[in-house]
Amino acid sequence: MTTITSSVFTVSKLALLVAAFIGTNAYGQATRNQYQIEEITVTAQKRDQSIQDVPVSISAYDGALLESLGVAELDTLSEITPGLVIQEQSPNNPGFVIRGITSDSGSSQAAPRVSIYYNGADVSRSRGSYFELFDIERIEVVKGPQATLFGTAASVGALSVITRKPQEEFGAEIKASVGNYSAETLSGFVTGGNSQVQGRLAFSYRQRDGFIRNIAGEAGSQNPDGFDQEDMHGIERTAFRPSLRFTPNEDVTIDLVYTYEKNDDTGTSFKNGLYAPTGGDTSAFSFVEMSGSPLSQEVFGRKDLGVERTVDDLNLTVNWDINQDLTFTSITAGRSFDSLEVFDADGTQAWFLEFAEDATGDQFSQEFRFVHQGDKLTTIAGVSYFTEDGSQAVPFSTEESVFLNCLGVFAAFAQPCVASDGTVPVLTPILTEGAAQLLPYRLEFENYGETDAYSAFTDMTYAVNEALELTAGLRYVREDKTSGYRSDAPASVLTGSELFTVDTDGKVFRAEEDYDDWLPRFNLLYVLNEDINMYATISKGRRSDVLNVTSVRGGDGTGEKSVTEIPAEIIWNYEAGIKGQAFDKSVNYNASVFYQDYSNFQVTLLDDEGVAYAADAGSATNVGAEAEVRALLGADFEIFANLAYLDATIDDDSTNGDLAGNRFRLQPEWTGSVGMFYATELSQGFNLTSSLVYSYRSDVFFEPANAPISGLDISEDSVSLVSARIGIAGTDEGWAVNLFASNLLDKEYLVDAGNTGGGFGNPTFVAGAPRFYGIEFKMRFGE
Repeated sequence: MTTITSSVFTVSKLALLVAAFIGTNAYGQATRNQYQIEEITVTAQKRDQSIQDVPVSISAYDGALLESLGVAELDTLSEITPGLVIQEQSPNNPGFVIRGITSDSGSSQAAPRVSIYYNGADVSRSRGSYFELFDIERIEVVKGPQATLFGTAASVGALSVITRKPQEEFGAEIKASVGNYSAETLSGFVTGGNSQVQGRLAFSYRQRDGFIRNIAGEAGSQNPDGFDQEDMHGIERTAFRPSLRFTPNEDVTIDLVYTYEKNDDTGTSFKNGLYAPTGGDTSAFSFVEMSGSPLSQEVFGRKDLGVERTVDDLNLTVNWDINQDLTFTSITAGRSFDSLEVFDADGTQAWFLEFAEDATGDQFSQEFRFVHQGDKLTTIAGVSYFTEDGSQAVPFSTEESVFLNCLGVFAAFAQPCVASDGTVPVLTPILTEGAAQLLPYRLEFENYGETDAYSAFTDMTYAVNEALELTAGLRYVREDKTSGYRSDAPASVLTGSELFTVDTDGKVFRAEEDYDDWLPRFNLLYVLNEDINMYATISKGRRSDVLNVTSVRGGDGTGEKSVTEIPAEIIWNYEAGIKGQAFDKSVNYNASVFYQDYSNFQVTLLDDEGVAYAADAGSATNVGAEAEVRALLGADFEIFANLAYLDATIDDDSTNGDLAGNRFRLQPEWTGSVGMFYATELSQGFNLTSSLVYSYRSDVFFEPANAPISGLDISEDSVSLVSARIGIAGTDEGWAVNLFASNLLDKEYLVDAGNTGGGFGNPTFVAGAPRFYGIEFKMRFGE
């Protein structure tokens, strides 16, 4: 666990740093007012606008800034964005948290809460939403419900990633790095064309050994059948993105972008908190003995633990400037993913809780949108269609006597699940009087989800005068949903009873329903002066109804269909903020306060058999504030700082059941960061470049219950991380060499706890990444 840091003390330090930065800048700008921060243009309101003129809370980063910080993974954005936490157990299981609300359910029957947009198309389904960050033009993080313009998945916010597009001039780049844990990366792009057709090819390859040693297969370990497993958290990720741009005339731009990604990672170290590996301890940061199942190839289709995942994405975007006031946009997109993750849910050498998740999904979306910009009135209107077909299969393997003994069924034998010397008692020979040495048990759960969503939306902004601008928007959405469930859970040979009560005897149970809703937003923007804008907003968000289909055991012992409808989660967001610039545009800043009211707050829980299910936790409230500042302290020195506070809890009301009064999972009260960029000319032809980022996150709970499991704390104390880069580059920016490090101080921290094992009374703990460091080489041609 990390050393506990006082939240108040840390936040005070951040506030003092911000004040010091602004104060220092005020002094410097008295004599150097020629340095200005470049204006950031965003498309959060479906048209090009300065970020200062957008009346919502938004953080935006261009590709140059991301490269200067070495941001290559989505979870790194958490370190620089207030109110955002991205948790990555694996590329198959990312969690996106905006203002304390988590979107990470893998169930095909549940809808996401946070919209992940990739080149303007919704890719929010959890198992398909992760992607590598390479050759990026811009990332926008929009907070608060954005359903009017981003769709129903944006019930609490949206993360939008726009890739770089082809250009006419020839340009190319190659970048390579090596680092500890045998890390190697290679990425780059090439682009060029003529006045009517331009092309671009970007690619990325990353591989690294695991940072949690797995002794399974080593001499003295208790692994079955000579199982040999690589160290955990190793990665191998390949991606490439060819794109074409057609410009038949100056009014029409057509972009065709294809993205392919393949992940082959060694898997997640779910370390058991109760039982130690052979010769080890229960610390999440020491070695594990995760041996998987002897039937892994037969049951899961993969011999060893780890993740195999492929994603295909095709996007066609057409922009047509019909005249100087009217623009038409069409976005046609398809995305499919196929992900198999085999994991040891008990995190021990025992053949106890061996699971896999085989998730697939196919989606198609089409949006037509018109934007008319008049002298006083700007109107956005459009329609969209979204269809998705997904499944999530969860195979399971165990040895019957080990499974029942680890659950305490055979207490009379007084045998531990895992003995102190690392051995695993197998009681089958005793219970069967020698008739069997092992009794393998296997089952599979599978859920299905199909959704067809139809939307129509309009958004109008009226400039009352030069100072006041009013916006009203409305989206109507209709969803046709089909949910399905199948399981095959045989009875135990040892006991004759059912080990798992949820069973359909192999049949598929289905249910259908349709839902609709109206989702409005109202914004006010007031221009106080040429440097300061103030805004207020009211918006409604909606997480779709859950049509939960499962099975219960009937009176005759066979499975019977059970259908539960979890009402749509409704969010009303009330927010006010200020955006401004100072000292001749060398400083810009924004701050906001918000209040969010939830009804039918949806949570994902684990039943006594480790099966995840959606539940209605009742009403909830979220109150918070966020602030960002960025300043130039001269031509060579730039700093930024941000801070966010959240008080998000399920209302302490008796009608909200056992979770009443609990904090949201994965929600820190305080997050903040401070960073700097410094560059200067060393000598003719050589520049020094550098960056430094300090980030802070206060304590979090990893489960909605906010309570220990089997006496073990399922939470994490505050975490502080530092990352840094320093290098030498040519003054013409044609080449660069950089040294880099993340988690520079090598802090130990958790990214998750509880997990599937917690549903069986065996909570597991997932370690965060240690210090990574290396050297990077970059060469650029053309442009």
